[in-house]
Amino acid sequence: MSYVDPCAVVSPKHRIKDVEIVYDSGPIEGSWAVAKFLWDSKDRIGVRWNGEQGEGVGTPQARGVPTWFVLPEAQAVLKRAQELANGGEARLTASYREMANDREREAEAEQWSEGLIGDASTQG
Repeated sequence: MSYVDPCAVVSPKHRIKDVEIVYDSGPIEGSWAVAKFLWDSKDRIGVRWNGEQGEGVGTPQARGVPTWFVLPEAQAVLKRAQELANGGEARLTASYREMANDREREAEAEQWSEGLIGDASTQG
């Protein structure tokens, strides 16, 4: 696999400065990254694929040089990338698993939800 470290993606040099990687899925197939940087002296967010099997520099690229896809309004992308960088999905999945394994809590929740059935009846 031809992985391009997103820290090294600083082209075009006359337009991009202060690249800060927010999330990088690492040197795996389908790897992608999100970064904050200055683009023409304005705060911007960019995304890119870091590379695939074989030759190449990932996407986007310009004349064989890796570049960033600059997003116009990107707060939702930035927030999700920060969550992923902080273990977001793994932590959420672990919390759900922990809750499901708490048999006493599950029994109480089931009893409570079964009690709601009577509340929804059409008795009047």
